[in-house]
Amino acid sequence: MIQIDSLTFGYSPTSPLFDGFNLFIERGETWAILGPSGCGKTSLLYLLAGLKFPTSGKISIDGQSLARPRPRSGLILQDYGLLPWSTVHENIELGLKVRSFYGPDGRHTPKNYFPKDNANHWLERLGLSDVADKFPAQISGGQRQRTAIARTLALEPDLLLMDEPFSALDAVTREDLQNLTLVLSAEQNLTLVIVTHAIEEAASLGKKILLLNGETNQRARVFQNPQAGNVDYRNSAAYHDLCKLLWKEMQHETV
Repeated sequence: MIQIDSLTFGYSPTSPLFDGFNLFIERGETWAILGPSGCGKTSLLYLLAGLKFPTSGKISIDGQSLARPRPRSGLILQDYGLLPWSTVHENIELGLKVRSFYGPDGRHTPKNYFPKDNANHWLERLGLSDVADKFPAQISGGQRQRTAIARTLALEPDLLLMDEPFSALDAVTREDLQNLTLVLSAEQNLTLVIVTHAIEEAASLGKKILLLNGETNQRARVFQNPQAGNVDYRNSAAYHDLCKLLWKEMQHETV
């Protein structure tokens, strides 16, 4: 689904974040991007979202070169991105209203996509019906994140990009939403790419984990983690061994 070919990108021409970087992500895979601060995790996510562009090289999704944000990509930010003056229900409907305005033009909305009001479905599916008429400031952080997820899924994406979406939540809420994200991704056959600075979260969510360097990234270091998402995996020896390995590798990169 996603093909990154010879990607070069950075904010300084003398010290790029990526130089000749290659990566391939299959449709329906679940990836976590991990690495030390400043290594390019969020920049790579924005490149995949079409919000930033390579200095050289190419990113293709479904065989199409990425030159702008694509309609079937969903992006969920750390701060949720909700409109504070709109209710939960109105926030979930926002993208649908924008797409209805443009119509299925193929640029803003897929040509075979006909917007339908499925906000109530996602309100119920994500347990938000009781707060549908409340504003973001009146609900919990977990509920705000659920609202952001519902707003994105209402647009029927095939690619879900998440930038440290659970970092501000308490441990119980964080694990609950991590599990929910995996369930919803499987239900909707989404390709999931999630940026995180937490080793345990990467090991819990990513069936493949991309570890970025503290310096220029020239090759993709990918750790296979096929048991991610399985029941009780977090309590297994394999999970703890992987966390230790990732910790060791990250320490090496920050020295």
